[in-house]
Amino acid sequence: MPDGKSVTDETMTAKPVRKRDSAGTRARILNVATREFANKGYEGAKTDDIADRARINKRMIYHYFSSKEQLYLTVLEAAYDRARSAEQKLELEQVAPLEALTRFTEFTFDSFVRDRTFINLLATENRQRAKVLKKSAQVNTMNSPVIDAIGRIIARGTADGSIRDGLDARQLWITIIGICYFFFSNIYTLSVIFDSDMEAAGSIAERRAHVVEFVLRGVKA
Repeated sequence: MPDGKSVTDETMTAKPVRKRDSAGTRARILNVATREFANKGYEGAKTDDIADRARINKRMIYHYFSSKEQLYLTVLEAAYDRARSAEQKLELEQVAPLEALTRFTEFTFDSFVRDRTFINLLATENRQRAKVLKKSAQVNTMNSPVIDAIGRIIARGTADGSIRDGLDARQLWITIIGICYFFFSNIYTLSVIFDSDMEAAGSIAERRAHVVEFVLRGVKA
């Protein structure tokens, strides 16, 4: 060739075209939106702030999620999915019934110790009477696997005599979630009422032990 370069040389020295990281951008928007909605609620969170913190143009939010409400719904669905996916890794079928319930209760309690995001999102959605969550096509099926798993634990326990008859899996699940959730959703007011730091490691450990004992006493034959 006139300039002394071969086609191969030009190909080797050409800079690769940089592709847009669509999955990474979407994930970054979701991560930022989760924090914003958890901290400020649906009305308080602004798409401008989400875009700024995600280091993107605001138009990208609507490109991936079409609306603020759709973004919020996706955040809610992702939070439920994370919780249920983590529960399925507990291998509850591999241990004795009472140990399985202990493991599930401890996991539920500890999940709120690690992260209050889910609590804050649920508080917001309950204030709104679940007006956004009820539009989800999948969230009402996400709890089924863990409730089915608890049902099997109850069945195994009644068969071997360790768990009493008459327990309903859904009611037991609500009870376990409820007694774990209440402590963390009200931890600041409880600290004032009892003039005690409920977030202190000792207070949390004491509450954890009580919750596990309470659940086991309620189900034992």
